[in-house]
Amino acid sequence: MTNLHLFVACVAIWGSTWIAITYQLGRVPAEVSVFYRYLLASALLFAFCAARGLRLRYPLREHLWLAALGIAMFGVSYVFVYYAEEYVVSGLVAVGYSASPLFGMLGQRMCFGTPMTGRMTAGSLLGMAGITLVFWPEFERLGAGPNVGLGALYTMLAVVISTIGSLIAYRNHDAKLPVWQSMAWGMLYGALSSLAMALALGKPFAFDSSAPYIASLLYLTVFGSITAFACFLTLLGRIGAARSGYIGVMVPIVALVISGLFEGFEWHALTLAGIAVSVTGNVLVLRQRI
Repeated sequence: MTNLHLFVACVAIWGSTWIAITYQLGRVPAEVSVFYRYLLASALLFAFCAARGLRLRYPLREHLWLAALGIAMFGVSYVFVYYAEEYVVSGLVAVGYSASPLFGMLGQRMCFGTPMTGRMTAGSLLGMAGITLVFWPEFERLGAGPNVGLGALYTMLAVVISTIGSLIAYRNHDAKLPVWQSMAWGMLYGALSSLAMALALGKPFAFDSSAPYIASLLYLTVFGSITAFACFLTLLGRIGAARSGYIGVMVPIVALVISGLFEGFEWHALTLAGIAVSVTGNVLVLRQRI
């Protein structure tokens, strides 16, 4: 797959996971739902690797990096995403994730000495501004409820921890750790970190046997986790954490279209203006070597 194919696949799949996550909320604690999701994903990936005869043994040093990847990218960050969606509208979470490329650039600058070009900085800022415009009418309806600040905090924690996971993934790619094996071990460690959070917080291990919960769990596992992350980690190794992080700007636009179709989201003039600004930023960041 070309870089453009990988980018489009990530945006299309993750754009639909926002609505899928809403079916995971309720009877099952967030930590437990994330545990189910990534335990199942890791089991499928280990089976795939075994069937293809892929090497699964790594020294302790690499396991520590794989554990760090899993905890940051697949475990703790997703628990905070689920937390955030329990308190605030998905638009606020989406705006938080639109900051991913900017955090990615800062992280690559600090960790790998990657230069921050003016074009990439301008594109990232335009992307964040565009998503803010898209969801501005929704923000006006938030009011000053006590849960808004907590939801915003969980959102930013999720974004920062996810960015750390992307930087670790970039390091693992440079260390020649293969994508499929990295995902298998990483998602197992991510599931275990979610399990540890559930046990530490005394959360009950409930399970929702309803069709919406099971269907959304399977979709999030097979497509939202395995397929999308395989595309993302491949793309990240090719173009870096900063530029691949721009997926976080385009995903909310797809989520917005789906919300309009299934949740009655109302389109405004700011919606169209925001999409135009975000796409402009997208072109600035990705027009070279995509």
